[in-house]
Amino acid sequence: MKPYVKLGESTMSDGTVFSLHKHDGKFYLKYNGFDLMSTALTFSEEMLAEIGCAKLLEGKSTRPKHPKILIGGLGLGFTLKRTLELVGRPATVEVAELMPPLIEWNRTFLVEHNGPLLEDPRTQITQGDLYDTISSKSKGSYDALLLDIDNTPDDLITAGNARLYSPSFLAKIRSILTPDGSVAYWLSEPAPKFKKCLVKAGFHVESYAAKPHEKSKRARHCIYIATPNR
Repeated sequence: MKPYVKLGESTMSDGTVFSLHKHDGKFYLKYNGFDLMSTALTFSEEMLAEIGCAKLLEGKSTRPKHPKILIGGLGLGFTLKRTLELVGRPATVEVAELMPPLIEWNRTFLVEHNGPLLEDPRTQITQGDLYDTISSKSKGSYDALLLDIDNTPDDLITAGNARLYSPSFLAKIRSILTPDGSVAYWLSEPAPKFKKCLVKAGFHVESYAAKPHEKSKRARHCIYIATPNR
């Protein structure tokens, strides 16, 4: 039995502990000792990029001259990697990540899997809370938002994330999108209450079932793509 090797650990201000481990050639990000994500299961993270960017990139005539995309949560880098593959050049892909060690792990250990994503000239890393990042933006700042922050609004990774789902914050998200922009949410499972909140906030919402792995028999995860009603 090959052992799990702890590569790094970080404790958030609320006591939440994140740690990075390597086992049998794969990397695992743990949250308070439980597996949160791994390099073995990346299909739904890549799907978030594909669904979130689909409308933006559906045709050369409709593609913005310089797409601007915000990814909420760097994770192990797979949403960023797929977004860079899809979006082309020129483009700006900003990533808001709260935890400095996770940024460092992507620059070091995870380069083995994804390459130097953070060194791509299109990538812009913002270290800080997603709430603060979005709150500071002006109207029409982004063509797409790809958010992978919590399991669901009822199963938060950190307690402070509750404000990301408030009516006032959803209104802010609407305002920072371009006229044809959209916001995509990765969820560990469907969240009907949150879907209703998005609709109430003035979004048209489509739901997509997402498998953790391409060959998985069951699609237990979910992606919501929310487009503002105009």
